Amino acid sequence: MAEAVATLEREEEAAPEVEAKLAEAKLEAHEAAANDRATFGFWVYLMTDLLMFSILFACFSVLHNNTTGGATGRELFSQPVALTETLLLLTSSFTCGIGMFRARQGNKQQVLMWFGITFLLGLAFLGLEINEFTKFFREGHTLQSNGFLSSFFILVGTHGAHITSGLLWMGTTLGVVMVRGLKPSLVRKLSLLSLFWHFLDIVWIFIFTIVYLRALV
Repeated sequence: MAEAVATLEREEEAAPEVEAKLAEAKLEAHEAAANDRATFGFWVYLMTDLLMFSILFACFSVLHNNTTGGATGRELFSQPVALTETLLLLTSSFTCGIGMFRARQGNKQQVLMWFGITFLLGLAFLGLEINEFTKFFREGHTLQSNGFLSSFFILVGTHGAHITSGLLWMGTTLGVVMVRGLKPSLVRKLSLLSLFWHFLDIVWIFIFTIVYLRALV
C-alpha cells in the first residue's frame, strides 16, 4: 500500500514536467509549421517575381531597337561600368553564401563580417547604378525619350529597387543579430534573405547578358 502511495506521489510530482514537455513539443511543432508556411510563401513570392522579370525582359527584347532616331545602347552603355557592377554582385553572392554557412555553424561574428561585406558590395553596386541613371537623365535620356529607354529604365530600375529592399532587409536583420544573437528564427530569416539575394544575382546576370552585352552586337 505504501509503495502504491509513493508511486502516485511520484506521478503527481512528474505531471507538471510532462505537461511542460508536451507544451514545449506543441510549441516547436507550431513554429515548424509556421516556418514551413513562411518558406513556401516566400518561394511563391519568388516565382511571381520571376514572372514579372520575364515580362520585363520580353518587353525589352521587343523594344530594344525602338530608339526613334535617339541614342542606342552601344552609344549609351559603359561596358566597364556594367562589368564592375556584375563583379560586385557576383562577389556579394559569394560572401552571402559564406555568411549563411557561418550562420548555420552559429558563429555570430563571422556572420556579421560576411554579411557586412555583402551589404557593402551591394551598396557599391547600387551606387554605380544610380550614378549611371543620373548621368543618362542629365544628358536628356529619360523614360519618355523612346521605347528602348522606357523598357531599359523599368527593367534595370526594378532590379535596383529589389537590391534596395534587400539591403534594407539585410541591414535590419544584422542589427537584430547584433542585439539578440543567432537565434534559430534569425538563422531561418537569414536563409530566406540569402535565397532572395542569390535570386537577384541570377536576374542581374540575365540583365548583363541581354541588355549590356547585346548592345555590342
